[in-house]
Amino acid sequence: MSKRNLILTIIVGIVIIASIMILVNKKEVNSVSLDEKIGQMLILGFRGLEVNESSKIINDINKYNIGGVILFDYDVPSKTWNRNIESPNQTKKLIEDIRNLTRGDLVVAVDAEGGYVNRLKSKYGFAQIDSAQKMGEGEKEQTFLKASPLGLELNYLGFNLNFAPVVDVNINPDNPAIGYLERSFNNDPEKVYEHADAFIDTMHEYNIATAIKHFPGHGSSKDDSHLGLVDVTNTYDKEKELLPYKKLIEDNKLDMIMTAHVMNQNIDSENPATLSPIFLEDILRNELGYNGIIVSDDMQMGAIIDNFGFDEAIIKAINAGCNLLIFSNNNNREYDEDIAQKAVNVIKKAAQNGQISEETINDSYNKIQALKQKYGI
Repeated sequence: MSKRNLILTIIVGIVIIASIMILVNKKEVNSVSLDEKIGQMLILGFRGLEVNESSKIINDINKYNIGGVILFDYDVPSKTWNRNIESPNQTKKLIEDIRNLTRGDLVVAVDAEGGYVNRLKSKYGFAQIDSAQKMGEGEKEQTFLKASPLGLELNYLGFNLNFAPVVDVNINPDNPAIGYLERSFNNDPEKVYEHADAFIDTMHEYNIATAIKHFPGHGSSKDDSHLGLVDVTNTYDKEKELLPYKKLIEDNKLDMIMTAHVMNQNIDSENPATLSPIFLEDILRNELGYNGIIVSDDMQMGAIIDNFGFDEAIIKAINAGCNLLIFSNNNNREYDEDIAQKAVNVIKKAAQNGQISEETINDSYNKIQALKQKYGI
């Protein structure tokens, strides 16, 4: 066989294999029910330091095929510190029990940035981790080492997703949501990129998936999106604030990107980024070339819940490009025992009446399953 014919044979073989894989994946997706696919798109918060077979969260995970849970130490509605995390042994057992009573492929997430935003606090017996701002004062190699105890701890406890690192550039150091809490690595976007890159490498070293946040940038804001809609129209610096995303996307090591509930009327005059196809499809997908999972920030934060209806916000977020939606059930309103059922019903009804396409749900399902396979979840 000539060299030319050999090359042609190899190319044809690759095309055939790729076609078979596409058909297999399509068959697998088609064999999964709509309800199961919808459930995978949700990450829920819940109350309880322990669970058993009759716990509401266990029943909801099993009934609705929920994709994941997120743990907190502080319960905002009741203003108490007995939410999910009390000590290392208790947290490890809680996660083990959740998996044993549901499924092994459950995402178990936490916000563990270090510093002030770390649900695994040293006062409970967990490792003391510096804030991003303190890490950013040193070299990126030091960030890798400083974050290593956190990666090791997350792996030991049973977590598989860390909603970190923050890649917001510290444009406004008095920003109540970012700068004031030392959540940004630096005011230099290059340094933000370098330290975020090292932090991600550390998490990956311990088989922990990461979600960089908050796209397209929360660092210039003057307000906190937990409390209400934040407008960065007059403070946003696109070149600076997108640089860490651009470079990390080019590195091809991102697992998820979390959205920000911020408005920039120069880009989208009607929607915050979480609900904006301009931000998520035009800029993040098309301009920056990102093909991975987009996860919403908490859909129950003030910025969303005070300005958009529950149903409307969910439908808009999914159609804008969000593949995963977080419902922390941990905000200034009453705890909602039925949040799982309500969210699933909204998405299912929207899919059935054509407000959300089946293709959109399938795309999210495929992205989520690919990540779970990558990390052995």
